[in-house]
Order: sequence, then structure tokens, then C-alpha cells
Amino acid sequence: MKTITREWLNAANDDLIAMEVMRGREEITNMVAFHAQQAIEKSFKAVVEEFNLGNLKTHHLESLYSKIVPVISGFNENILAELDTVYIEARYPGDLGLMPHGKPSIEEADIYHQEALKIKERIEVFLINK
Repeated sequence: MKTITREWLNAANDDLIAMEVMRGREEITNMVAFHAQQAIEKSFKAVVEEFNLGNLKTHHLESLYSKIVPVISGFNENILAELDTVYIEARYPGDLGLMPHGKPSIEEADIYHQEALKIKERIEVFLINK
């Protein structure tokens, strides 16, 4: 595994740790969603780097996912689309981590956390065993 690939995975892990600390707190479910988006983005960028799949200058999960599909796929595209709204739509501090309908519920935040964890772990195992 390339050094830069490991750095992307380590950065994704930092977001996962942040989510663990924030889980279950209704007032910051938006930040859990934001860190889920970030963890997935960084996990996808690890694959892009490892396999030289192109430009990394996007935060759009669906675009990054389309780059890695030839190498690894099977991730929940509905969750990716939902989490794209967290980063792509956020333009002001008050919007950061908000979904189009406002703050996610605790249940939604837990789903985003679990999906980010599952994606990062699956990608890491894949890259280690490639």
C-alpha cells in the first residue's frame, strides 16, 4: 500500500473517531453526518490514489465512487447521495452538516456513522489484501 493511501485511511479514521465521540448527542447529529461524509470521501480517495484513478479535486461522493467502481463497488448509493448534500450544499457555518430537511435524527446519524465505518473498513481490508 502506498504511503499516501495509508494517510487517506488514517485521516478517514480520525473522522470515525470524532463520530464515536459525538454519537447519541441530538444537538450535533449534523456534525456526525458531516464527519461521515468526510470519512467516506477520504476512504474513496485512498482507492483513487492507490490505483491512480484520476483527479482528487472533488468532495462529491458520487463522483469519487464512479472513479473507484471498476476496482471496488457495492456501496449504498442512496447514502452517498444523502451525504453529498451535507458537504456540497453547505456554504455557511450554520449549514455545515445539515441535510436538506435540517439536522438528521439520531437514528439517521447512527446510520451514516455505521455506513462510513463499513465503507472504510471494507476498503482498508481490500487495499491490504490486493
